[in-house]
Amino acid sequence: MKIGVLGTRGIPNAYGGFEQFAEHLALGLVRKGHDVWVYNSSDHPYQQDKWNDIRIVHCKDLESSIGTAGQFVYDFNCLRDARKRRYDVLLQLGYTSNSIWHSWWPNNCPNIINMDGLEWRRSKYNKWTQRFLKRAEGWAAKYADILIADSIGIQEHLLREYRKASIYIPYGADIFESPDMSRLSGLGIAPKCYFLLIARMEPENNVELILRGYLQSSQPCPIVLIGSVKNKFGKYLRERYVSPNIRFVGAVYDSDMINNVRYFSSLYFHGHSVGGTNPSLLEAMACQCNIAAHENIFNKNILTNSAYYFSTENDIVRIIAEQRDEETMTQRKESNLDKIRNTFNWNNIIDEYEKVFLDFSNQSLHTKTINAGKSINPI
Repeated sequence: MKIGVLGTRGIPNAYGGFEQFAEHLALGLVRKGHDVWVYNSSDHPYQQDKWNDIRIVHCKDLESSIGTAGQFVYDFNCLRDARKRRYDVLLQLGYTSNSIWHSWWPNNCPNIINMDGLEWRRSKYNKWTQRFLKRAEGWAAKYADILIADSIGIQEHLLREYRKASIYIPYGADIFESPDMSRLSGLGIAPKCYFLLIARMEPENNVELILRGYLQSSQPCPIVLIGSVKNKFGKYLRERYVSPNIRFVGAVYDSDMINNVRYFSSLYFHGHSVGGTNPSLLEAMACQCNIAAHENIFNKNILTNSAYYFSTENDIVRIIAEQRDEETMTQRKESNLDKIRNTFNWNNIIDEYEKVFLDFSNQSLHTKTINAGKSINPI
């Protein structure tokens, strides 16, 4: 099959969750013998036309010069190119800007959308942006041939809100099996003597709530925060929470170092509240972390009884102060590892995507109305 993948900044991953997912999926599909094309931003550091037998299509991205509006330009340019490629399947990762171009989606192949999380709930956006994102979600739900939900919570939301069925396929993670204590040396932390948080510094990730609870606990062990602090909220957190025990490390792209920092942490805080299956949570599970997660449907569907849950500062204080029962902690870690092996397993996930692609590419598509005579100049 000839498969196109768009909606990310590109591969190899140098950014985040969707890029990581695109990388894993594309590699897996190529190994199965498929012809895979991934769209890359013109600003992506990788500028070659192939990567590990995956074909790379570079499209003009103006985000670095004109801001968020550049995402719409980039998505349009990707779709304009995709119309010429005659893919058997086009997988679109996310809906935030490409759904406004739904009339330009290729009509000669199934258009499959991974719906991501509830982007319109993110508090970093103003009310007008949130309204647009809610509408964009509706467009994607209406016009896509197939919807994929990466969590049960998202699947239920799509059915409840739009009466649109979706196929549940989560993200995956690889079990971390090579701990190396020496990887901690540059951070000035000792094994099992620090707390950890890995996240984008955004309000909906409850970073400030976790920091306030941590400070109230008067805990001598430091808390390490990994994630860029260059945005407005990140700068605010760094200026507001100044303490020798609060370590803002910044962004780290060395996956082996991050996995070791996860593995040797005494407690891992996961504050994400509006996403679906969050990759960083799966990776914490795969690193045998002792997890304290924000209490919401997305996290609870993944972790079930294998974590602490918090929703207030007092919950954070209580969790930090609680005596850890080693037998219970071991059972929780083993339960989370079993989930990675059996549910959040990359090989299984790639198989599921391949099955969806094969099933739907062999079916007749409903006729779509596209104004073939409409001409839009290249951007």
